[in-house]
Amino acid sequence: MGVNAVQVGVETDVSGGLPAIAVVGLPDTAVQESKERVKAALKNSGFAFPVRRIVINLTPADLRKEGPSFDLPISVGILAASEQVDPQLLGSFLFVGEMSLDGSLRAVAGVLPIAAAAKKLGLKGIVVPQDNAQEAAILPGIEVYGFRHLAEVARFLAAPGQFQPTVAGADPQQADSALPGLDLKDVKGQNHARRALEIAAAGGHNLVFVGPPGSGKTMLARRLPGILPPLAFDEALEVSQIHSVAGLLKEKGSLIRERPFRSPHHSASGPSLVGGGSFPRPGEISLAHRGVLFLDELTEFKRNVLEFLRQPLEDGFVTISRTRQSVLFPAQFTLVASTNPCPCGYYGDSLQACSCSPRQREMYWAKLSGPLMDRIDLQVAVNRLKPEEMTRQNPGEPSQPVRERVQQARDLARRRFASFPQVTCNAEMQAAQIRQFCVLDDPSRQLLEGAIRKLGLSARAMDRILKVSRTIADLVQAPQIQAPHIAEAIQYRTLDRFS
Repeated sequence: MGVNAVQVGVETDVSGGLPAIAVVGLPDTAVQESKERVKAALKNSGFAFPVRRIVINLTPADLRKEGPSFDLPISVGILAASEQVDPQLLGSFLFVGEMSLDGSLRAVAGVLPIAAAAKKLGLKGIVVPQDNAQEAAILPGIEVYGFRHLAEVARFLAAPGQFQPTVAGADPQQADSALPGLDLKDVKGQNHARRALEIAAAGGHNLVFVGPPGSGKTMLARRLPGILPPLAFDEALEVSQIHSVAGLLKEKGSLIRERPFRSPHHSASGPSLVGGGSFPRPGEISLAHRGVLFLDELTEFKRNVLEFLRQPLEDGFVTISRTRQSVLFPAQFTLVASTNPCPCGYYGDSLQACSCSPRQREMYWAKLSGPLMDRIDLQVAVNRLKPEEMTRQNPGEPSQPVRERVQQARDLARRRFASFPQVTCNAEMQAAQIRQFCVLDDPSRQLLEGAIRKLGLSARAMDRILKVSRTIADLVQAPQIQAPHIAEAIQYRTLDRFS
């Protein structure tokens, strides 16, 4: 359910009466069909299928069951009820897996959170298809046994001492120090935008680039993952569980160590962005958890789709409610967006005149609501490069030193929030942490008050300025926020000339 696994008991009763097999306990179509797969798999694996009345109950009875993951436990239950395997180990192991008609086991999605739930329940181990074994073995503290065929599972139940648990292929605690993504040295000029990118990475702040076509907005945004610090082990486990539920773990034997970078097309629907479906699945914002969600051509997205982002941006999670269930998906991501300043793209450009009327520009920006823009900490104008800058051969500062500065700022923030485990970066501060860690002296307070009056900023926008100021101070290892930090943060709140 969501990214959490729920224990389902499989009870099997073989009794007298006309030969039949019934599955009860709110099974969906895939679970109902499992009885035909199980019957064929047992016969083709050399076992006797009981020619009696078989009732399979999936508990709890009020929870809807879906998917083919119940094939293996149903088969083991029938074998145990008909005394073809020893039931002694069934209470201390969790079984999950899909079966083919010949008895071979096939991988299923979501094994990593299932293994985490089995560990929390205090079970000794988990029995999974061989293709899922490395994924489940990532989690320390629980035995994982992977098999390719139902017959191997039966031999394991008869003599467990003859089998060794699967060992993770690589140390899951060891972070990858390699630099991911594209390098900032490819970006020429744009020092103001590069600075905003560094601040966004250091504090986890949301960022929007506004500028004419060809000014480098997308190029800059795609280089953000390269300056983000690697995921900590607990963060990597969260991200890997989400991708496991979605069936997107590419390397089954290793955690996802690079921060996700998701870039949905502007035609994306609301459910594809936030998650949904009859049985809710994570959307793009959850797949970007602990990473980056990049929305290119922000104003081309439908307004109602963008409004779906407001609650996740504020809370760090999204709740999907359905008639039978309500699930929560984590969604702590950094939003990076890019857009043109007007429909033609050249408003404010020094080289090409804008052909849009004031009314057209007003309608263009009306797609972005004030509450949504309030939640974007850094609003940066990106100008087109001058000819002499475009032909310059000198590369910009590479990503590695920027990443080191970002890591130092993040480490400082982690030490600051040691007593607040739910807060990992400055952008996640709540009101209590802002009052405690964003104390202003008189010059800083006066500067901020003047900006609020002049720009008409909301209380939320003021909090965003304080968070950005705290990050700017962290980048220079300053213990207190000072007036220059406030001044720099304020300049990232001005997009009035485009509206």
